[in-house]
Amino acid sequence: MTAFTISITVSLYFISRKIYLKTQNALLTPLLLSTISIIIILHYSGISFEQYKPGKDIMTFLLGPATVALALPLYQNRQVLRKSFVPILVGIASGALATLTTAVLLAKMSGLDSLIVTSIATKSITAPIAIEISHLTGGDPAIAVAFVVFTGTLGSMIGASFLTLCKIDDPVARGLAMGVTAHGQGTAIILEEGKTQGAMAGVAMALSAIFISFIAPFYIPWLINI
Repeated sequence: MTAFTISITVSLYFISRKIYLKTQNALLTPLLLSTISIIIILHYSGISFEQYKPGKDIMTFLLGPATVALALPLYQNRQVLRKSFVPILVGIASGALATLTTAVLLAKMSGLDSLIVTSIATKSITAPIAIEISHLTGGDPAIAVAFVVFTGTLGSMIGASFLTLCKIDDPVARGLAMGVTAHGQGTAIILEEGKTQGAMAGVAMALSAIFISFIAPFYIPWLINI
């Protein structure tokens, strides 16, 4: 069953990616289309989540090596990073701070429960770090992960098109924007544009998560209480 569920997942993602590359339709991004397809297949085939979980765990484990593999395009574009290191670092820190601040303030203005406000603060960083930060700040890890997944999915769907609409064409800027706001999912999508975009997105995803990890324990509670 494990091999079967992995085969289904990989096949559906491969097909979804082919469809997206051919249509370039934001509503047909590989993650969204393959996820919906898997849910439908599991529902109608009678395969339970407990049966699917062993295969899911193996694929989740492989995310680690896949993330490390982003070091290759980063190495290939090391001259770009070295040349603009300070502006890139400032841009990542500013973007990470802006996404956190606007998320919390908009949630507060909407009258959401304090638990949700705290949990939504980490929506733009990768899930493992969001879980740990939610523990430290009094949020709910499950809610935090839900917002992380939603943000990444939405960012991968509309992020690149929005940047184009705003006439942001520089590969470095596009990569940094997607990495900071849509973490891994955004990085996977922008990597389709080019290695420079993918490398910068990988750098932004990692450094923004580290930056938020340092400031979150004191900045999020302060922001919520102002």
